[in-house]
Amino acid sequence: QVQLVESGGGLVQAGNSLRLSCAASVRTFSDFAVGWFRQAPGKERDFIATISGSGEVEYYSDSVKGRFAISRDNAKKTVYLQMNSLKAADTATYYCAARLSMWPSGVDSEYDSWGQGTQVIVSS
Repeated sequence: QVQLVESGGGLVQAGNSLRLSCAASVRTFSDFAVGWFRQAPGKERDFIATISGSGEVEYYSDSVKGRFAISRDNAKKTVYLQMNSLKAADTATYYCAARLSMWPSGVDSEYDSWGQGTQVIVSS
């Protein structure tokens, strides 16, 4: 199990940017692929982005490709989600998750550990 803590959420106007952070408490962070998911009120949880343990492989959902960027700093045991050109449709609670595998995944059931979430509200 990995302890994950998200931060960086808040209220932002459409068109602006936010950067979310996901800090992990684990011995060897590079052993874990990390994903970002989001859940809007009344909707299912959706995959957003994922990154391999080394940081060399990234995947994105079509809804955020070209606007969001995932990255990681294994020395700091932190994964980031840079969100640009935000839209009202991006309003949701954002969760990071970790899986004990080098390989990234967009499937939430393949993740073992989850953070508590951070809320992002985009005003139009």
